Amino acid sequence: MSGEEAAKPRQRSMARGILSFGSMTMLSRVFGLVRDTSFNAAFGAGAMTDAFWVAFRIPNFMRRLFAEGSFSTAFVPVFTEIKEKRSHEDLKALVARTSGTLGGVLLIVTALGMLLAPWFADAFSNNIKPVPGQHELIVHLLWWTFPFLLFVSLTALAAGALNSYHRFGLPALAPIILNICMIAGAWWGSKLAHPPIMAMGWAVLAAGVLQLLFLMPALAKLDLLSMPRWGWNHPDVRKVMRLMVPTLIGSSVAQINLLFDTFVASKLAAGSQSWLSAADRFLELPLGVFGIALGTVILPTLARHHVNTDRAGFSKSLDWGLRSTMIIILPAMLGLMLLSVPLVATIFQHGRFDAFATRMAALSVFGLSFGLPAFALVKTVLPAFYARQDTRTPMRAGITALIANMVFTALLLALLYAKLPDSVKTGGVAETLATHPGLHFALGLASALSSYLNLILLWRWLRKAGVYDAQPGWRSFLLRVGIANAAMAAFLLAGLHYAPDFTLAPAMLRIIWLGILVAGGGLIYGLAMLALGFRLSDFREH
Repeated sequence: MSGEEAAKPRQRSMARGILSFGSMTMLSRVFGLVRDTSFNAAFGAGAMTDAFWVAFRIPNFMRRLFAEGSFSTAFVPVFTEIKEKRSHEDLKALVARTSGTLGGVLLIVTALGMLLAPWFADAFSNNIKPVPGQHELIVHLLWWTFPFLLFVSLTALAAGALNSYHRFGLPALAPIILNICMIAGAWWGSKLAHPPIMAMGWAVLAAGVLQLLFLMPALAKLDLLSMPRWGWNHPDVRKVMRLMVPTLIGSSVAQINLLFDTFVASKLAAGSQSWLSAADRFLELPLGVFGIALGTVILPTLARHHVNTDRAGFSKSLDWGLRSTMIIILPAMLGLMLLSVPLVATIFQHGRFDAFATRMAALSVFGLSFGLPAFALVKTVLPAFYARQDTRTPMRAGITALIANMVFTALLLALLYAKLPDSVKTGGVAETLATHPGLHFALGLASALSSYLNLILLWRWLRKAGVYDAQPGWRSFLLRVGIANAAMAAFLLAGLHYAPDFTLAPAMLRIIWLGILVAGGGLIYGLAMLALGFRLSDFREH
């Protein structure tokens, strides 16, 4: 069988993997949408909800740093190499020793996090305009949310092992447990807790335990389940750890930026954390369903091509991933930017979440959505480095983008502050930032700009490494995708001209109009792509 013929079944396998992972993630994101709708309706957007998002984001940041970010990208290539070249006993020993070592380290991190909860609360509270009770609430919530880090990181280890066996469905389904627990916390737990938002801390910890238990039977079926063992000096574990250290920054720039945004938002007007969190939900849908799904599925495939020194297969798989990402993510970006207010109003404007909160959250959706192609393409390009066990290059790009995000944030905040009328600047810079709503828009836009810089650097160094050969037809492909997106944008702009004000319209009218705009925009894009020669088979082969 020729290399090209062999590549097609692998691409079809990846397409099936993305369909499996993406469909489960889609289900998870739907539950996530219900979760956030329930949360916003039950608690609204204010200082107390800001306290929960701070307490959730800090361990969640470390979870994505240790687990989904650096650990998974270091563990999967080593796991795949042992799986391809060595015995099953070696593979089982790797899982046991890695879980024991990772668990031991994270026990210490979790304990330190709980001890330092008052310090975190000091750092992430608004000290210019303090809200009574918010500091203590952050501390108590952190005591419940920090242990989540330990359980969910071990869940990520189990998911990485299953993904290497192309078992993508269950790992993608596991996050639904978190959403279900948080929905239960919002509707029922809040009636038992005092203050009510404390129920969300209980829900997060319960979800961490249940997610790990959910994946253990699948590991047992693969005969990979054994008692964790400390293995710091084991050569395979050391290799994982050696690869992991640079990726603590390189693969998690978006999360470090998010933590930085959380810190800055804590110094802005009350509600800023909640408005940013509402915006994150809309980006997580296309990113999780497709961007992260593709990155997760393509990593084991690229790792196998690298182990087998198959440069042609490596290039074809990566090229397929880049084109597939562009087809999905570009219309998602335009749709989210143009429909930011209709989406937030229709989905979240209920109960305590009012029209003002809708307009503020929509600002975040607009700014963050501008960076959606960069966020998604970085998820596709990073596996090309990690599959070759190159973690230093992404680290260099990540550090540069991280510094750039801080600079962009400062510049954009200064620009927005300068545009404010003098009548609202009477209390000085810090007090104006802490009281005037809308300045959080700078955070989303700065994250988007820094992600584009990250993508540009990664792309430049990937081409310089000489491991990727672009396949023919890119100019024609980009032209077709550009025309189809322009047609969709024209339809959405025309529809918005005739649509009612979504912040004032009744709920049913909002749903009808949003359905027309989303379905119509999707139909126009699909028909335009078909007319321009695109076929569904393009997802399977070049």
